[in-house]
Amino acid sequence: MASILNIMPDLDADEMAFVQNLVKDMSDAEVQQFASIYRSRRREPMLILGTTLLGFFMVAGVQRFLVGQIGMGVLYLLTGGLCAIGTIVDLINFRRIAFENNIKEAQLVVAMMGGNYNRF
Repeated sequence: MASILNIMPDLDADEMAFVQNLVKDMSDAEVQQFASIYRSRRREPMLILGTTLLGFFMVAGVQRFLVGQIGMGVLYLLTGGLCAIGTIVDLINFRRIAFENNIKEAQLVVAMMGGNYNRF
């Protein structure tokens, strides 16, 4: 079994541990397929940070749309990031927002591949 560290070295430590646990029972070919799909679906924390900063100057809520939270994105858009307080909170928690989205995406990729995504 290939180490996910060799295939996806850009993952954060917590995300890498979670993904490594998900792929531990997969063959090398399945791990490669997982990495290919997951790499295209995950969100970088710096992308979340950048779009959150965009909320201060232009359009609030873009970071919520990126992680699939459409309702929160619309709410942020219509209220100016909940009067900028929600945007400030998102600036503080941008890594958590990205991590939670990436965990959800990793589980979806394993489910799409036909596996059980609650292996942790």
